[in-house]
Amino acid sequence: MEVFVARQPLFNRMEEVYGYELLYRNNEVNMFPNIDGDHATADVIINSFLNIGIEKLSDGKPCFINFTENLLDLGLPTYFQPRDIVIEILETVEPSRKIIDICKELKSLGYRVALDDYIFDNSNPYAYELLLASDIIKVDFMNTNEEERLEIEALAKQLGKEMVAEKLETREEYEKARNSGYHYFQGYFFSKPAIMSTHDVPAYIHTYYGISKHIRSTDPDIDMITNLIEQDISLSYKLLKLINTLGFGLKHKVTSIRQAIVLIGLMELQKWLYVLAVRERDWNNGISYEVMSNCLIRARMCESVANLIPGKTNTSGHFLTGMFSLMDTILNLDMQDILTQVPLDGAIMDALSGKNNTQRDVLDLVLAVEKADWVLISKGCRKLNIEEKELFKVYAESLNWAKNLMKDKIQ
Repeated sequence: MEVFVARQPLFNRMEEVYGYELLYRNNEVNMFPNIDGDHATADVIINSFLNIGIEKLSDGKPCFINFTENLLDLGLPTYFQPRDIVIEILETVEPSRKIIDICKELKSLGYRVALDDYIFDNSNPYAYELLLASDIIKVDFMNTNEEERLEIEALAKQLGKEMVAEKLETREEYEKARNSGYHYFQGYFFSKPAIMSTHDVPAYIHTYYGISKHIRSTDPDIDMITNLIEQDISLSYKLLKLINTLGFGLKHKVTSIRQAIVLIGLMELQKWLYVLAVRERDWNNGISYEVMSNCLIRARMCESVANLIPGKTNTSGHFLTGMFSLMDTILNLDMQDILTQVPLDGAIMDALSGKNNTQRDVLDLVLAVEKADWVLISKGCRKLNIEEKELFKVYAESLNWAKNLMKDKIQ
């Protein structure tokens, strides 16, 4: 049985990544009817950690993991080190003496306990005691009203509990949560660049100098220069925009960064690199880091997934499709406005505009992996005729590739 893990970041009040919630397949009963749901979930967690590795998943940050009552009773959380995980008690777990005793035992061993999608239930005699036994309260902003949140917030502040605002979709919800005293924040809103201090694309100044060094060599290696530029989202975007500004985009539609380099020429590229290097100073490693990392993961994974498609020979456009799929959130602009500024190939433009083609199918599958949408993952794999186990191998590889690349950028 192949098992996999996806992750979603949680941010602190400094807008830095605090930890990750691990999203895992918990419906294997439908696929493996002879396996109990709790045991299947346990296998997912354990095997995923063994296959991918906690270090690759967590980047040294705590991982929030959901546990059912049976998994708590089985002592599954103790398979992990206390520093590596935060134990999330699912909202479906009924507060009871047994659950409270389990939480107290786990806390005595150094684990932290979070109550997921928490709503205080006055009718349950153990609800308050479970609240006392927890460390963190997660509040679902999508499925709670203001009155329910006010009650939870008052209890949390009274008892000194940390709060997570989850499923934040808009800046208004984020600001409301901040003003209400929440400590951590989670949701698709954090893919939006409104959090960032600028609408420009953060750039890595060391990349410019490295590329310039290769350009100045006696025998410039275009493949090496292409590889360096592809690893920098900011520079890739600016290069394509520059080609359009200089008029090349009127005659040529670009399918790869290498083609863009050939069109602009090495000397012209070097000139603009110096201009950008002077202009770009620094970038913060808060939410912008996570967005940039996710952008690289998408680009690498789209290319890798395309290589899995039987009979697929040309995958050059998939890297750019993945990379530019987040450009609207990075720039806080409409995707159609962005596409008028860069001379991308028509198939890439169509995919980013939501039109059906192979690039779009691959991108949709990558997005499904990000969200741990297992129904869409299975559907997408069938459509592209690829194996799920191969899909998640390239997902793990893409995570590791982006992690190592971003680590190099901040040294």
